[in-house]
Amino acid sequence: MTEKSRRNPKQARAQATVNAILEATFHILETDGLSKLTTNHIAERAGVSIGTLYQYFSDRDAILAALGQRQSDGIGERIHEIMHDPSEPDGIRKVVRALMHGVQGSAETRIVLSDALFRVHGEAAIIDQSKAFSDIMQAHPELSFINRPESAFILTHAVVCLLRAAIAESGLGLRSDALEDELVLLMESYLMALALRAQNQPKE
Repeated sequence: MTEKSRRNPKQARAQATVNAILEATFHILETDGLSKLTTNHIAERAGVSIGTLYQYFSDRDAILAALGQRQSDGIGERIHEIMHDPSEPDGIRKVVRALMHGVQGSAETRIVLSDALFRVHGEAAIIDQSKAFSDIMQAHPELSFINRPESAFILTHAVVCLLRAAIAESGLGLRSDALEDELVLLMESYLMALALRAQNQPKE
């Protein structure tokens, strides 16, 4: 079956089927791990036929990527709400907290979903994150001092990459509350440095 002929879950019943497949996938990952995750197992747990599963997803990686994308979209929506609501106090901490706790599941599940997302979508996943951040900056004139693509790159990737490393290196025993404090300090310090640099730049 080609990608064009694969179903797009627009109708409520089709969306319910996709939801069941993604929820079954998450449950298997949490209870049995990646080694037990097969499309047959997913279909059985979701209560659908294997043929129905393949009407929506080409393979296991596509299912994992869709699950990872769903969680990523949820984080993006929360960050968008924080950045566009001036009444939100301590916005940076809330953004960091959304990134830390927005992805559900065990450390292994989060790594699996992240790997699948980048394996299936490649650079597009990173580009989407960068574009979303650029859109936020354009909506906030007070952030005009973030005027270099390199600065935006650092802000987009620093916390995400460090959190991924923390998940992968769970044996370090990093405390969640202390890690949050350090990430907030990192972001606040970098933003202050960018603002100071922009202030000291000669006017053209």
